[in-house]
Amino acid sequence: MPEELNLSNLKPASPRKERKRVGRGMGSGKGRYSGRGIKGQKSRSGSHKMRAGFEGGQMPIYMRLGKQRGPYSKDAMPMGPHRTQTVPVNIRDLDRFDDGAEVTPEALVEAGLIKNTRVDVKILAHGELKKKLAVTAHFFSEAAREKIEGAGGSATALKEVKPKRRRKKAGKPAPQAAAPETDETPEAEASEPEPETEEASAAEE
Repeated sequence: MPEELNLSNLKPASPRKERKRVGRGMGSGKGRYSGRGIKGQKSRSGSHKMRAGFEGGQMPIYMRLGKQRGPYSKDAMPMGPHRTQTVPVNIRDLDRFDDGAEVTPEALVEAGLIKNTRVDVKILAHGELKKKLAVTAHFFSEAAREKIEGAGGSATALKEVKPKRRRKKAGKPAPQAAAPETDETPEAEASEPEPETEEASAAEE
């Protein structure tokens, strides 16, 4: 028969672990330096509250590694347009739809090809398509569009891809073409006849 429970025999179900008492003299085993050793960063107060990734002041690993293109600092969030994301769907996966069906992002969710419509869908050209489908998605690769239209279907993009504009470098102005030199010399001007002198007129007479 179990012993009757009263205040004299009351105790926890599992034995309690006594807390570590430090700085209570050398005889306790945790006196003098309280188990922290002599000097150093970890002997100071607050040393066990360092943030994750802190390496004691040296260059941390996430700063030693190379960076991806684009801004990566906290102040630069959210990331720029080059960080866009799309869900790829290949045209070989569209072969499960019936011939003449209309394929939309909602239809892709029902077919289990994508999880939801919160992320843009891009149709890629891996595989072959033998059915005539009217496909509507956010983006299409050029090869996928050709294969869909080649099977007699249509590809409707919900978003237009903006062409990248390249900055024109300001080059040096082209030198002006020199006028072609001609070999023709200017015609000699007709010399005026010299006035006759009195002696020459007298000789003629």
